[in-house]
Amino acid sequence: MKKAFASLPWTRPRGGERPHVIYLAIGFPPAAKSCAYRMRETANQFCALGWDVTVITICDEAWEREYGLDHTLSESVDPRVNVVKLPLIRQDLETDIRAFSESRALNPGGWISELRKREQKVFPEPVFGGWRFALEKAIVKVHRDHPADLLVTSCAPYVNLAATWKLWEEHKVPYVIDFRDGWSVDVIGGGEAFARESVSGRWESRVLEQAIAVWCVNDPIAGFYRDRYPHLADRVHVVRNGYDEDSLPAISGRAPDPAAGLTFGYLGSVNFPPDFLDAVLTGWRIARAEDPLLARSRFEVRGHIGAGPMREANRHMDLLKAAAPDNVTFGGPVPKSSLAATYGSWDALVLMLVGGRFVTSGKVYEFMATGLPIVSAHDVDHDASNVLAGHPLWTGAVGLEPQRLALSFIEAGRMAVKATEADRAEARTLARRFARPAVLAPAVRHLAELVRPGTGTPGAAVQPATASTGDSRP
Repeated sequence: MKKAFASLPWTRPRGGERPHVIYLAIGFPPAAKSCAYRMRETANQFCALGWDVTVITICDEAWEREYGLDHTLSESVDPRVNVVKLPLIRQDLETDIRAFSESRALNPGGWISELRKREQKVFPEPVFGGWRFALEKAIVKVHRDHPADLLVTSCAPYVNLAATWKLWEEHKVPYVIDFRDGWSVDVIGGGEAFARESVSGRWESRVLEQAIAVWCVNDPIAGFYRDRYPHLADRVHVVRNGYDEDSLPAISGRAPDPAAGLTFGYLGSVNFPPDFLDAVLTGWRIARAEDPLLARSRFEVRGHIGAGPMREANRHMDLLKAAAPDNVTFGGPVPKSSLAATYGSWDALVLMLVGGRFVTSGKVYEFMATGLPIVSAHDVDHDASNVLAGHPLWTGAVGLEPQRLALSFIEAGRMAVKATEADRAEARTLARRFARPAVLAPAVRHLAELVRPGTGTPGAAVQPATASTGDSRP
């Protein structure tokens, strides 16, 4: 691989100084976002190799306005990580009408439309495009204060690519793009999201051309990028999401009580269409009518529903409330510190996912690792099916037809009652290869070796100086 990049200034010898990585990671803890787990582990792995780590994210107030905060996520962040929080907040999520301009108050729809146009003039991404110049300024300042050997950029938002390119243009800092779900691939509908000749396409092509590596979360997305940019194929790597061991319940934990009924659980963001949720709830209703065990059982939904002013005030909540007679409850988000206890209170899991072959979702790994039976509520041709293949307590993917889902609910109930500790242990063994450190440690070591040979082994880097930790705000 090095031969292919002989013209790029990858290695940057700097005497005895500790290597330094800037991590552009909007969504870093304590943001209550699913990406926070991947970001935390990536930063921690660099620290474990003896690197200085500076994370650039946005302020807590921004997350309070959007999806909320989970400060327990921050408890496992290595204390050596320096976090720079930028005062960037989505204007469209402001709910205090006293802060509205006259034009917004009189014509809120028109105001949003004009805002989106202004954002995309700065960078071709609605909602976040207007952050471009603040991100560029911040990343250059961090580098000038503490020169970086490497930049790791996590997307979305994709405006992060502008800041990445700015640092490359001015200082030639090598960088890796953690695309996760990709930009030019339509992960929900499948296929191309925009043409290479479009404004977005030109941005993507320009930035990927100089990237030393591109991370994607599954093989279909990686394949899409290898086909789209064949001359960059050897730089595209699959770095999957994973699960955290401290999120898992004990195998010999709560035993199902068929006489009292079972508890099925869903944990994750409710970000799928209302019709999707309606199909799952209808399947549950049919299963309860057809099976005595499920008639005594309950279905608990936990997680985030909506963002900003629409948080828990939308059609999804209407559907959940209407399903209350079917013993369906909504319990809100679960803090990181309570995940194991929540899983430990359930007898079976319901995996609700949108999309198809380009979508995996981080939750599938955590669900696998609990050792509990899993009902799949997603398309049959879905990457989650590839991950779950061979799981001894999986009902299989049957699509979203309510009657088929009802049969899966019934089968999962039977599995929950019959499963032994050995069955659950087998399921966990299958999932173990997706433990988050096992996934991210080799990927981070690879990056470290690319830019600072000899620093990809724990203890090989220069010994830590006095750590600079905490929250820095430019």
